[in-house]
Amino acid sequence: MAGVLEGVRVLDLSWGVAGPMATMLMADQGAQVTKIEPPGGDPFRGELGYKVWQRGKRSAVLDLKNEADRASFLALAGQADVLVESFSPGVTRRLGIDYARLSKANPRLVYCSITAYGRDNKHSDRPGYDALVAARAGLQWEQRGWPEGAINHMAGVSDPFADIEIPYEWLQGAPRPGPLYPNSYWPSLGAFFAASTAISAALRAREITGRGQWVETSLLQGAMACASGVWQRAEKIDVPMFNSWILGSRSPKGHFECADGRWIHNWVPNPRFLLTASAGDQLNSSPDLKAQNDPDRFGTGPEELLVMTHYQPLLAEAVRKFPAREWVDAAAVAGMTIQDVRTPEEALADPLFMKDGCVTEINDPELGAIRQVGVAYRMSRHASVVGKPAARMGEHTAQVKSEAAAAAKAPAQAAGSGRKLNAPLEGITVLDLGLAIAGPYGTQLLSDLGANVIKVNALYDTYWHSNHIAYMANRGKRSIALDLKDPRAMKVLLALVRKADVVQHNMRYDAAERLKIDYESLKAINPNLIYCHTRGFETGPRAGLPGNDQTGACLAGVQYEDGGMSAGGKPLWSFTSMGDTGNGFLSAISIIQALYHRDRTGEGQFCDTSIVNAQLLNTSYVVARPDGTGFERPRTDGMQMGRSATSRLYETRDGWLCLELAREQDWRGFCAAMGLEALATDPRFADKAARTTNSVALVAVLEPKFKERAAAEWFAKLDKAGVPCEVSDPKFSLGLHDDAEFKQRGWVASYEHPFVGKLNQIGLLFDLSDTPGKVQGPPLVVGQHSREILAELGYTPEQIQELCKECVLSWSPTEGHRKVRSPWQPQAVVPAAAERS
Repeated sequence: MAGVLEGVRVLDLSWGVAGPMATMLMADQGAQVTKIEPPGGDPFRGELGYKVWQRGKRSAVLDLKNEADRASFLALAGQADVLVESFSPGVTRRLGIDYARLSKANPRLVYCSITAYGRDNKHSDRPGYDALVAARAGLQWEQRGWPEGAINHMAGVSDPFADIEIPYEWLQGAPRPGPLYPNSYWPSLGAFFAASTAISAALRAREITGRGQWVETSLLQGAMACASGVWQRAEKIDVPMFNSWILGSRSPKGHFECADGRWIHNWVPNPRFLLTASAGDQLNSSPDLKAQNDPDRFGTGPEELLVMTHYQPLLAEAVRKFPAREWVDAAAVAGMTIQDVRTPEEALADPLFMKDGCVTEINDPELGAIRQVGVAYRMSRHASVVGKPAARMGEHTAQVKSEAAAAAKAPAQAAGSGRKLNAPLEGITVLDLGLAIAGPYGTQLLSDLGANVIKVNALYDTYWHSNHIAYMANRGKRSIALDLKDPRAMKVLLALVRKADVVQHNMRYDAAERLKIDYESLKAINPNLIYCHTRGFETGPRAGLPGNDQTGACLAGVQYEDGGMSAGGKPLWSFTSMGDTGNGFLSAISIIQALYHRDRTGEGQFCDTSIVNAQLLNTSYVVARPDGTGFERPRTDGMQMGRSATSRLYETRDGWLCLELAREQDWRGFCAAMGLEALATDPRFADKAARTTNSVALVAVLEPKFKERAAAEWFAKLDKAGVPCEVSDPKFSLGLHDDAEFKQRGWVASYEHPFVGKLNQIGLLFDLSDTPGKVQGPPLVVGQHSREILAELGYTPEQIQELCKECVLSWSPTEGHRKVRSPWQPQAVVPAAAERS
């Protein structure tokens, strides 16, 4: 089978992380990707991650300032399907390769720009290094969050439990105040996922309209994607069940050190299991966990912090009795969400990952056999195959120039005669049967791209959907709440399936089979259906285990890396993690590409991915030998200050400053601006390699120097000298939703919600010039559209009323939720609107 993007020609003019990863993903799905490098090569070519991100591509060196090479490039662009670039705003126009020019010659071109902050705003000209964007946008402060919690922080409410003393050793993150410098490239990863989604949407739209368009995203929007859970602002945060302890820095997060010195993560911490299983001399994998209304179970309310402070030392002592492997094995038997915290290299050596294909092995001409992230998602009608190792610089220059000469003589691309499309997925109906975040986040992206998303809720979903975490993944959808154990409700679902284009869910697949809503069952009634299933883990023995963002981050090495554990740090589950949401992006990308295929062939298909796949992409800057040994690479330190003395946070007299001295000229300018000219000639710091070797000594010189002035003063001095730096801003998020530019661009969204009043959320993560996305509405209320959807299916008012008494939950602003007399499950009290507010 060919890849879904077989025949798609891509020109890659990007560097760094986001663009190369986006074009890698296209190459894995069959696209022909040609990397265009400047004379001397991509400045980041020496990074270890390039062994991964440049795989499966050709490399051609073209000097775009040279008339002949520029003519070759323009000829290639005239026949290309996709172009990806990451120049600073305005550079492509000066080079004569901007969208306006290239689209005139090739109106079918999908042109993707990935910048630091987008065009024409007050941030646009700032340096685009990942750590500097994270600093300027305040993302470094969100790694472990705020003492008062995310919702309180955004609402300007102080910590309600400030008088409670909680030891640092109980908490995650370095034992110091201030921002954290994780090893993950979170803004770039967010931009990668956003760009991949938008490019896929633009290709799908082209099948309908016949025209390409300009796709844009930025590292700032990537940071917004990462922080979509913590950067929500609600008017009424005290409504029942909305706020929680989960995104607060002073709540323990279920990390425990074991008898062998390794760490496990139990999320959400389950005291009954940990205490009961460890009560004897041997670990009991089958303790009695059947307690009704378990008094040891943590709730979600902010006040649970007080309960957690009681349990934390007891749980830590219990876990320390046994080694990590025994805890993981016992949790698998008991169905608990526990995994051990591994290095990325250990992840790449995992035979289960290799068997699944989410890790692959490539023979690199320089490093030999190396393991790296494999296929990110699968499609039943297409082969997803990792291509050849990263090409040598200019390896295909002669071949590409020959193709350019032929392309110059070929007929010009013409726009197709398609119909107008207001949004890429206009007219597409999606059924969302997903749970928690990983499933629903993907369908929220489809809604933002214009799809009609119908959320099929269970009757008891009101509890989960009252929580602020659910709000981040369920906007712009309509909700119908069904008791699928009732045949009448199942009949409603199947009627929806017959009219749907897509079904997506992340429940255990055997549960879907028992309900007869698996792919084979639904394909029988809708042969053209696109069906996407996502999991917590890879296929294999772990596939049936409960999984989440945290377990995926443990297995893939994200928590190990972000916590600086190689240098003595503790595991860190970042509040900007892209495991659940990354899984959502991958599901959306695969669904859009399946729609692209169906538009061309009429065929539906089955797609699948997992949280682990997303987390392996998040650590894809790592490669390893087959035995799990690694290669020298940058890592954040144990105090999570940075990767080296020149890529690091520094505490000043007032505030924190982040440096990113990537070039020799940056180093020389820094030394001069700081009044430390002697450092520039010191042999210990003569070049990048020497500064890396002697990083500790350099930090010892710079730390006291930075404390002589405030961060704002140092920034003004260094920025004037052209030194890449930013103040790590703790207040950026507080002004985010009031920023006129962001509101005008749709990067933030605002609406009235029936429970929490005015609600501000992160908006569109990508911009499409011809078929723009649109946030379709606030987060759903369970059953809010039940009656409306039943009427669309042809049910009469009398039939609807009967169903709403027996097996369908409905909600209205005036009546709220009402009880359903379902004989198929225990009666649950569902609060009416008056009881909710």
